[in-house]
Amino acid sequence: MTHPPTMQLFAGVDTHADTHHAAVIDQLGRHLADAGFPATTTGYHALQTWLARIGDITAIGVEGTGSYGAGLTRHLHAAGLTVIEVNRPDRKARRNHGKSDPIDAYAAAAAVASGRATATPKTGDGTVEAIRVLKIARTSAVKDRTATINQIRTLLITAQESLRTPTTHLNTTALITHLSRLRPGTDPANQPLNATKTALRALARRYQLLHQQTTELDKQIGTLIQATNPELLQVYGAGVETASQLLITAGDNPQRLRTAASFAALCGVAPIPATSGKTSHRHRLCRGGDRQANRALHTIALTRMSHDPRTRAYTTRRTAEGLSKKDIMRCLKRYIANEIHRILTHQNTTQPTPTP
Repeated sequence: MTHPPTMQLFAGVDTHADTHHAAVIDQLGRHLADAGFPATTTGYHALQTWLARIGDITAIGVEGTGSYGAGLTRHLHAAGLTVIEVNRPDRKARRNHGKSDPIDAYAAAAAVASGRATATPKTGDGTVEAIRVLKIARTSAVKDRTATINQIRTLLITAQESLRTPTTHLNTTALITHLSRLRPGTDPANQPLNATKTALRALARRYQLLHQQTTELDKQIGTLIQATNPELLQVYGAGVETASQLLITAGDNPQRLRTAASFAALCGVAPIPATSGKTSHRHRLCRGGDRQANRALHTIALTRMSHDPRTRAYTTRRTAEGLSKKDIMRCLKRYIANEIHRILTHQNTTQPTPTP
C-alpha cells in the first residue's frame, strides 16, 4: 500500500518491554495502517521495512524514548529517520478514549502530525549514555552505603558495653576500620556478643566495599566528564555529581535544546506566572521538569549562596528589595541554567558570565 508523494505521512509507536505497536496516519489524521512487532533488532528492521512499504514517513512519534523505546529510537536514528519524543497519554485522555496498543500508537502519530509533540529525543549512543549507566551504579552504592552505616550505628546502640564504649568518639572512617577488625569468639556462653561482633564486622566490610565502588565509579565518571565537557567542572559550585546529572539531562545531543529557555523548562526552573487580582508581576518555582536536574541546579545555587561573594551580594540586594528566599533561589537557578546551557551547547563559552 503506497500513497501519493505529496501526502505527508506520520507514524506513532506504542512501546513495551517485549513488543512495539506502530501506526500510520496521513496529514488529515486518517488512520492508514497499524501492526505489532517484537522489541528486538529483527523487530526493529521489520518495523522500518513496514513503514517504507507504506510510504515516505515525515516523522515518527515514539513513546518512552528513554525506556522501552530506547533501542528502537537508536535504530531509527541510525537509519536517518526523524524521531519525535511523545509523552504517554494522561489518565483523563485514556478514560475518554480507551486504552489499547493501536489507540496509543495512533495517538502518538496524531501528536506528531498536529505539532503537539516536538521534542527531539536523546540519541543515547555516546559518552553521556556511559555516564548515565555508571551514575545509576554509583547512586545505588551511595544509597546502600548510607543504609549500612545507619544499621551499624543502630546495632551499636543496643550492643554490649564492651563493644559500644571503644567506638563512642570515633568518626566514620575510624569506626569502620575498628569494626572490620573485630574477631568474634566461639564461647557458647557469649553467643549474643559473638553474634553482634559478626554482624558489625560484616556490615563494616560491606561499607568498605561500597565505599571503594563509589570511589572507583566517581573516578570513571569524572574521566568521562573531562572527555565530554570539562568546562562543566569549572562551574562554581559544580562537582562530579551535579555535572554528570546535567550532562545526562541534556543527553549526547545537547543541540536538541535549541534555547536556554528550553533547557530551563526541561530542568523545571522556567518561571511560572503567579499573577492574580492585586498580585501582579509575580512568578513562582516550577514543580515540573527533570527533578534530578533541578536538584543539581539547587545544589549549585546553595553552594554559591554560601561561598560565592558575588552571589552573596546579589542575595543581600534582592532581599533588601523585598524578594523571599524562594524567589531569589528561583532567579539564581534560572541564571545558572542559562550558564549551563551555554556550556553544554558551546555557545559563547569564552565570554565572561554576567553577574546576576
